[in-house]
Amino acid sequence: MSEQLPKLAGQKWLIISHAFNMDGRAASQTITDKIPYLMEKGIVPVVISAQTGERDTVVEHYQVPAIAPSGLKFDLRHILKKHIRSPFWYRAAKGLANVILLPLYFIERAMIHLESQWSWFVMAYLKGSRIINEQHPAVIYSTGGANSAHFAGYLLARKFSIPWIAELHDPMIHGDWRGTAMAYKWAAYLERLICEKADAAWWFTEGALAKAMARNPELGDRGHMIIPGVQEPDFQGAIYRRQEKLHFGHFGSLAETRNLAVFIEGLYRLLQDYPDYKQLVQVDIYGSRLDPVSRTALQQFPLPEVVVEHGRLESDPVTGKSGRQQVLEAMRMSDALILLHGSDPFCEEYIPSKLFEYLWSKRPIIGLVWKNPQLEEILRQRGQISLNALDVEGVKAALLALLKKWQAGQLHDCETLAPFTVQSAVEKITKIVAAVSGTSQNQEHRPV
Repeated sequence: MSEQLPKLAGQKWLIISHAFNMDGRAASQTITDKIPYLMEKGIVPVVISAQTGERDTVVEHYQVPAIAPSGLKFDLRHILKKHIRSPFWYRAAKGLANVILLPLYFIERAMIHLESQWSWFVMAYLKGSRIINEQHPAVIYSTGGANSAHFAGYLLARKFSIPWIAELHDPMIHGDWRGTAMAYKWAAYLERLICEKADAAWWFTEGALAKAMARNPELGDRGHMIIPGVQEPDFQGAIYRRQEKLHFGHFGSLAETRNLAVFIEGLYRLLQDYPDYKQLVQVDIYGSRLDPVSRTALQQFPLPEVVVEHGRLESDPVTGKSGRQQVLEAMRMSDALILLHGSDPFCEEYIPSKLFEYLWSKRPIIGLVWKNPQLEEILRQRGQISLNALDVEGVKAALLALLKKWQAGQLHDCETLAPFTVQSAVEKITKIVAAVSGTSQNQEHRPV
């Protein structure tokens, strides 16, 4: 007979998340979406975060600063943006803050070449120590995002002998490292700490878990893969209706490492072969402007009046809808959605968080994927298109097929499989913690 796992209701969990309640950040959404489901299970979250997000009004939430100039510079930029609405005064205040911090910032950068949030662990550790002494949480849960959250979690677990679980959003190190040698060594050290000392740790993809375990075989069965999912977005009842043009939508950021160049070239070649389609296609870019690589591709393969840059939408004073709400409705009403994965080695261990919102929208997806069998399988299982990220001819053929379906009125909503839910992720996490708690109750806690 299997051993009865302890109940989690009534437990306090100390959650350490640098980006908690930071609007628009995947690192924030991943943890903030989980809070209601943790509370449904009777778990009491106590959160430590940076000062960059909004202070939570539901859970006990402490915001602490970084102590190094680079961290203060990062924090101040976001704090000022929260409190100063005027673009002029925001730039003026940010400029003044930069001038004050600049001498110390240069001294830091001359000696320490780490991510700007590296020093945040100091205040997170001090605040965490006080909370543990006063409230005695059952679990320390570090999530990032910023690697400093995991270091704070490790230090607190070592000092207080409390079970520590770690959630890693992205691979901490990878073969396409573009940071400094010091940053690589620091990240590798933290990954090793997690794999050796955490009571449980999980990654968001099978590839990331496999690579981490290959580097750190001592992780063993304490390592897990949990797809985070997202809460169902509020589409405000928006319904897809065929319009006069086929609208391809890209939502989210663009960068030189994640760009539209292959998509643009594929569409250009298609329209060269089928010029009648030029008046029937529009590519809508929401959330950012074109990156330099995409813009260069558009100059080389011009698509006049086809690519429309909407940028970051602001609140609409007429309808009262927020920019976020307008984006969600545009996503739901697009004919097809563009999912960009990139083409770096890093992508083999990464799934874009935007995928999970796309799946909730139920619209057809054309995914440009780089050597990630898990992502390819997710798309194909749901009847979506998965192509090699560099396959221009494949893009051209897929776009032609979508155009023909659109003309025939057959670009229906995709409801093959349910989207990935936050609730499912929380179920897996709580089972892991229950097992960890049961082990720690029956034997001396594994030293950290």
